[in-house]
Amino acid sequence: MSSIVCRARVTTAALIMLPAFPLGAFAQSRDTTTADSSRKVAPLAAVTITATRTARSTFETPQSIVVLDSLQLRSKLSSPTDLFRDIAGLDASGVGSNQRRPEIRGLRGQRILVLQDGLRLNNSRRQQDFGELPALAGEGSLARVEVVRGPSSVLYGSDAIGGVVNLISVAPPSSLTSDVHGAVSYRYISAGSGNTPDIALSGRTGRLGFHANAAYRESDPYRAPSGSFGNITLNHDVLVRDSGIRDRSYDVALSFDAARNQELFLRGAWYSAERAGFGYVDPNELGPNQPLIQIRYPDQDFSRFTLGYRGRASLGLADRFELSTYAQRNERHLNMLVSVPIGPGANVTSRSFNFTDLNTFGGRAELAKVIGSRSVITYGVDWFRDRSENTDSSSSTVTGFGPPSTRSSNRATVPNATFRNIGAFAQVELRPVDRFTATFGARLQDIVAETRPTPRITSPLVKSTDRSGVWSANALYRVFDDMNLIASVGRGFRTANLVERFFEGSAPEGGGFQRANPGLGPETSINVDVGVRYRNRWWYGEAFVFRNDIDDAIRSVATGDSVNRQPAFQSRNVGRLRIDGVEITTGARAFDRVDATVSITRLDGKNISNPGSPIGDSYSNKWVGDLAYRQPDGRFTLGYTLRRQGEQKDVIVGSNPIGSVIPAFIVHSARGSLHLADVGRVRNDISLVVDNISDRLYAEFPNASFFRPEPGRHVRLAFVTSF
Repeated sequence: MSSIVCRARVTTAALIMLPAFPLGAFAQSRDTTTADSSRKVAPLAAVTITATRTARSTFETPQSIVVLDSLQLRSKLSSPTDLFRDIAGLDASGVGSNQRRPEIRGLRGQRILVLQDGLRLNNSRRQQDFGELPALAGEGSLARVEVVRGPSSVLYGSDAIGGVVNLISVAPPSSLTSDVHGAVSYRYISAGSGNTPDIALSGRTGRLGFHANAAYRESDPYRAPSGSFGNITLNHDVLVRDSGIRDRSYDVALSFDAARNQELFLRGAWYSAERAGFGYVDPNELGPNQPLIQIRYPDQDFSRFTLGYRGRASLGLADRFELSTYAQRNERHLNMLVSVPIGPGANVTSRSFNFTDLNTFGGRAELAKVIGSRSVITYGVDWFRDRSENTDSSSSTVTGFGPPSTRSSNRATVPNATFRNIGAFAQVELRPVDRFTATFGARLQDIVAETRPTPRITSPLVKSTDRSGVWSANALYRVFDDMNLIASVGRGFRTANLVERFFEGSAPEGGGFQRANPGLGPETSINVDVGVRYRNRWWYGEAFVFRNDIDDAIRSVATGDSVNRQPAFQSRNVGRLRIDGVEITTGARAFDRVDATVSITRLDGKNISNPGSPIGDSYSNKWVGDLAYRQPDGRFTLGYTLRRQGEQKDVIVGSNPIGSVIPAFIVHSARGSLHLADVGRVRNDISLVVDNISDRLYAEFPNASFFRPEPGRHVRLAFVTSF
């Protein structure tokens, strides 16, 4: 009797904290082909491979994990990171259909590692705050997205200091199937009149499987509604310029069964974009003395080819092995216009034009060996080499101090350079008793960045070297069959990239001149997570409390001098940053057709070394509630989502037009789907989403200082025919 009472008390305590995955925890008992699942995170039973490199359910994974399935991804017209805003611990920066980038636990940019099929997508030539574009992977070809909240440097190396986003592509059908399947879809979004047709086809003949996908997307800049947000008041709808896009993506994958349990695979992917930009509002709409910052990508072309071999066999040193190599090329133009008031009637106007051609070759060799019946060791090496070619032209004009003064340059802001990276890792998973699992891992990393001869740069060539070692320890204990306790601690790291080390010129954020610092050291972190997961037939949830301390954090620091009347800055290792947080999500099902989910996140970022310089790059707190109804035979679904983000006081005063506090806001959205009549093997579905129902003016916190509001009330319509 006492054990029953004890169990009831523990269960009740867990339910008070409950978190988990919105509305999809019962997806296995549902017809998930409906669009209703589009607002849900995959259930605790979803399979993940990113966190441990072994397939397991999220319920059994000793880390904080999110899995987004293909139906959720198809519900959005643009980047998969659009879904992040409704998920505990996640967020997205940027606006428009192309430029959204992921945030995890208040960290963004190069502190988040983006993978495609387990291989790096990040490149070393992007700005620290910009991060990698998930759009490069081609959303139409994605099967799912797996997110690890917290450092994953042991398995994936540099940049995984805040977390990992793994974009997993649709694979060719397995040898168990022989039919040809396909889908044709069309999606429309009224914000910017965006159109996206998409076609996919997959099948198998004998030992050969294939999958192909092609998509086109075009949208104009959208409008933000009138209203007030902090110190900003808009008396009419305004255009968020450079928020449109025209892009295309193509993906072809082949798999060949070389032998039983052995597969050779090949994938080619192409992405091209035009008219992409960071978005901006005419500064005259925001008030006096506001800067103009326009950052545009007139064109970008990306290609990636992957060749690999995987299999299962008893080879003495391994029972599972995989070797993957990839080559990618990223060419893009970046144009920047920055006009900053520096006094009454005086401005500094900077224009720059950059072309970057980045070629990457890399790979990963991974093996796993089962030792006895209660342990597995996973080990291997990974490597990549970036080779960057750059050309630049720029001009800076000062007005208001007599005749205009202009300085021009054709000197590259980042010299031609290479960035070489190789790491070795090992992870052992132990299961000494049935209810307890522990995982220990370590990595050694060697990184070399060096400049190469570059036209119009006469300074000596520079070589920088980093060597880092990181480790992790994770544990999961099953208290009851329906409850797991989780604890993890680990060290992450991020080495400075080519821009942070070698960039010298007008900063893309505007208002300053950035000096090079080849001697930058790597950032390192210690992260601690403690959590609980619970699930039964009707309730499910998880809660995590975490702390992430980042030492030798790289930040742009004023040097105290100026260049052409612009204050000078330099990237430096400045000390310690700390982010504390709580992530809670809980859900329940009633009457086998109604799902309700609530998630809560709190983030508190501090600059321990310099408390007067806030580090907040995301919300301070977030509440998301979702209610969904599914008609029993799956003919139609209805849903409603409410998201509230609390005010953010962690703001550098004077750095944005909104004021010293970013106001709280609430966003409402509704959705519905209808399964139309089938015609033979052909299935037809239609779905409709209405976002920002209240038509209010607001900006997500990452887009506040560089004020870019979200669209007003708008609809998204999707029609899918599959066979």
